[in-house]
Amino acid sequence: KVGWYNAVLQPAFHLPYPDDTLAFVVLSTPSMFEKALKPFINKERLKIIRDPVDQCVSHHLSRVKEKFPDQKVDVIFDYEILPSRKPKFLAQTAAHVAGAAYYYQRKDVKLDPWGKKKIYGVCIHPKYGGWFAIRGLLLFPDIQVLLLKQSAPIDCVNTEEKRIELLEQFNFHWKDGHYRDIIEVKERYSEEQRAYFATPPAERFKLLGLTCEAQ
Repeated sequence: KVGWYNAVLQPAFHLPYPDDTLAFVVLSTPSMFEKALKPFINKERLKIIRDPVDQCVSHHLSRVKEKFPDQKVDVIFDYEILPSRKPKFLAQTAAHVAGAAYYYQRKDVKLDPWGKKKIYGVCIHPKYGGWFAIRGLLLFPDIQVLLLKQSAPIDCVNTEEKRIELLEQFNFHWKDGHYRDIIEVKERYSEEQRAYFATPPAERFKLLGLTCEAQ
């Protein structure tokens, strides 16, 4: 429910819908690269004019909307921002309140070792660890789900030591990706996918064999 999300945030970040409005958080799993992105690029090669992953996600969520011709469906993507430069929705908070992935933050550590340092939180999925992404939000403004019960996310990094290690790795060594393996995972990104996301955005078109015209 939208109300679960709004309840844990300051008004500036609230979604402008009634509390009982139905919403879905959309995640991409490690196999997204092979099962969705590569086929999309092969098919839409000449139409790709911005970030290929963003365009791929937009394409697939548009197809989801088409499945509900009698319903109003609003889509918010993880990369969208407001004129104020604030994100349109806080993806990690949404994933946590939906029960999809646990959002580990500084407040989850009792003996905080970081002093005045800025420490960002990170979501961990019980099956994929950090090998996943939050891509968007699907909202159904005309569907009110009064009786929907909230499911808590699975707390899979449940010791103080592991939480400190996770936040340390994510904040200070995120490039090596070790934080993604803070728990035992069922699936990881392929080597090709890792290489893609490790490549600066401006050079990814070349990596995918896309032309300068497309870029």
